[in-house]
Amino acid sequence: MAYLDSLIQKCNSLTLTLTLSHIKQLQAHFITSGHFQFCTSHRTKLLELCSISPAGDLSHATRIFHQIQNPSTNDWNAVVRGLASGPEPTKAISWYRTMSRYSHRVDALTCSFTLKACARALARSEAIQIHSQVLRFGFDADVLLQTTLLDVYAKVGNLDSAEKLFDEMSVRDIASWNALVSGLAQGSRPSEAIALFKRMGVEGWKPNEVTVLGALSACSQLGASKEGEKIHGYIMEQKLDMNVQVCNAVIDMYGKCGFADKAYRVFENMGGRKSLVTWNTMIMAFGMHGDGAKALELFEQMGITGVHRDAVSYLAALCACNHAGLVEDGLRLFDSMAGSGVRPNVKHYGSVVDLLGRAGRLKEAYDIINSMPMFPDLVLWQSLLGACKTYGNVEMAEFASRKLLEMGSKSCGDFVLLSNVYAARERWNDVGRVREAMKSRDVKKIPGFSYIEVDGVIHKFINGDQSHANWCEIYSKLDEIKFQVKAYGYVAETNFVLHDIGQEEKENALCYHSEKLAVAFGLISTSEGTPIQVIKNLRICGDCHAVIKIISKIYDREIIMRDRARFHRFKEGLCSCRDYW
Repeated sequence: MAYLDSLIQKCNSLTLTLTLSHIKQLQAHFITSGHFQFCTSHRTKLLELCSISPAGDLSHATRIFHQIQNPSTNDWNAVVRGLASGPEPTKAISWYRTMSRYSHRVDALTCSFTLKACARALARSEAIQIHSQVLRFGFDADVLLQTTLLDVYAKVGNLDSAEKLFDEMSVRDIASWNALVSGLAQGSRPSEAIALFKRMGVEGWKPNEVTVLGALSACSQLGASKEGEKIHGYIMEQKLDMNVQVCNAVIDMYGKCGFADKAYRVFENMGGRKSLVTWNTMIMAFGMHGDGAKALELFEQMGITGVHRDAVSYLAALCACNHAGLVEDGLRLFDSMAGSGVRPNVKHYGSVVDLLGRAGRLKEAYDIINSMPMFPDLVLWQSLLGACKTYGNVEMAEFASRKLLEMGSKSCGDFVLLSNVYAARERWNDVGRVREAMKSRDVKKIPGFSYIEVDGVIHKFINGDQSHANWCEIYSKLDEIKFQVKAYGYVAETNFVLHDIGQEEKENALCYHSEKLAVAFGLISTSEGTPIQVIKNLRICGDCHAVIKIISKIYDREIIMRDRARFHRFKEGLCSCRDYW
């Protein structure tokens, strides 16, 4: 049967030109020659060609399978593998169940392919069930299978199980480390991802491209610039910067850590190796930092250099216009999309609504929503509601709020914005009504918090926080700041305290906001002249913005604040946002 081997090998070598018609001809030859039912190894290869190769067809692969009288484990595996990587990975899980139900012998590969399907389908409970079967079948000594299982747990968000499995592994490979680093970074534990990355070096492992991508993602989330710089140094030493995806991640990290200038240096050093993602990432970085002019310059440069601008390119440029207040440039850019062959999607419309809303052009923003060719999503109405809060338009705020309720929104921000619109007009009864509505719908307000990294340790603060080990020194520094900024002419902007309380209570409430606590801690914990970096989970408070500008002048410190939407770089009494945010 050597000629069958030759036929299969020939098909494997022609994967780029192989068609389904060729596979069907091979199938017909197997059947007519009488080898289909008895020559299991060649039959399995036929199934693999049909289910995995670019020319394959999963539905035809399943039809071939059903013609087999006594399918082997390898036959099952070929189909399960194809389904796991296909458009409907849950079908692979169904096949695995069927295989188990009819007592067909499941092997480590069957479990591995099905676990990959669980990862793609985010099938958490199914992954747990297969894990128990892996233990029962005695496959837990298989390092590749354990790594696959670890990757599944990380991707479905079961990080505790992922860590437990990792710690129990008697033998690990680089893929095991990568799976957990990436899982922790993509989940809710970026600090642990960075710690694991460091542990790799201690234990003698050499991080590769996949490892640094996960670690850089963690640094981006935390704004951990010092750790990010160390990883960038390692990348340069190991020449991992030859990988475009790694360079893109470095640009993203510097951009999200507050250093658009460093991001741009990496961008420039890439020369002709830049991909579309490289350009888009750099434009987004400039946009987040409020440098709309530089973002638009890059956007134009893309066209000049022949890089095809996609929907993400336009969205990045529109967001840059949004943050910089370049309303006419943004509208012109949006109007040009039709001629460029890029159809605006709901995110592009959302950016334009936000652009007009921030500029106070609420009627035009409302008209854009009504003229959209697709159904407006929650974000558009939330943008309009936010603009109504900024400009005190009660009637339109009520209309936007009703729309959000009709669409089933349960975001606490929607209720808080409407409540703030009423509070700004001192309509306390309406404020109470909104708060009662929040209670009746069990909507919880997300607490604001800020954090700062000092000497590799993340310090988190909430409003009025006294849980920090150094809280006495922090509050003492705030008292000093309060005295200094008042001498500089600061008057508390108590209109940002939207509660029915006295003036003095409002001033005290403003004094201990989380971002002020973080900045005060930065002042007492770092040497003079050192930049202070703070990240806040919500939008920066207007009063805090005013105070931090003065702090940067009095204490001669550069203070970089990242809130949920953008960066504020405070220096010498000014902010990079030019008070437009």
